[in-house]
Amino acid sequence: MARYTGPVCRLCRRLGDKLYLKGEKCFTPKCPFEKRPYPPGQRSTRRRKVSDRGLQLREKQRARAIYGILERQFNKYYEIAAKRHGVTGETLLRTLELRLDNVAYRLGFADSRQQARQLVLHGHIAVNGRKSSIPSHVLKPNDVISLTGRGKKSEYFKIVSEQIASKSIPSWLSLDAGNLTGRVLALPEVAEIGPKFNVATIVEYYSR
Repeated sequence: MARYTGPVCRLCRRLGDKLYLKGEKCFTPKCPFEKRPYPPGQRSTRRRKVSDRGLQLREKQRARAIYGILERQFNKYYEIAAKRHGVTGETLLRTLELRLDNVAYRLGFADSRQQARQLVLHGHIAVNGRKSSIPSHVLKPNDVISLTGRGKKSEYFKIVSEQIASKSIPSWLSLDAGNLTGRVLALPEVAEIGPKFNVATIVEYYSR
C-alpha cells in the first residue's frame, strides 16, 4: 500500500506549521520544527508572493500530510464526497476522520496517525470482531473497534492500557479503557474536529 516514507518533520517545515505528525516528540524541544522553523533547502531572503492557486494547493497538501494520504487516494475521497448529498467539504472531512487509522489514533491507541497505521497493518486492530489490516477502512456509526488476539498479547498495549484513561476522546466516539474497545457513536462534527486546514479552500482547488 502506497504511503509517504520520507521524514515527516520536513513536511511541517515545508508547510510552515507544526502538524504534530510525530506524536509526543512534537511537544518537546527536540522537535525539528522548533529548531528550524523555516522551509528545508537553500534559504533565500527574497519574499515570494503566493497566488490563490498556490494557497489552495498548500491547504490540500496540509490535509494530506496530516492524514498521511497520497494524492491519488485523496482525490478519490474528494470525488466520492462531491457526488454525495450535503456540503462537499464537510463530507470529505468526515470521511478522513472515519478512516480506521485515524479512529485508532483518536481513541488513544497510538500517539500519531502514522503509528496507528502501523498497528492496523500489523493486524492488531479488529472492527466488529474481525481483524482489519486496511488503514483506509472507513467506519460507520455503531462500528466497534477492539484488539485482535495478537494485539491483546502485545507488550505495547499493556503500556497503552495504563495511560489511555488520561487521554481526551472526542464525543462522537466512546471508549472502554478497561477492555481497550471503542465505538463510533455518530458522524463527527466539523466544529469538534477543528481541522488545521481550510476545507472550503480544498474544495475550491478541485472544482477549478
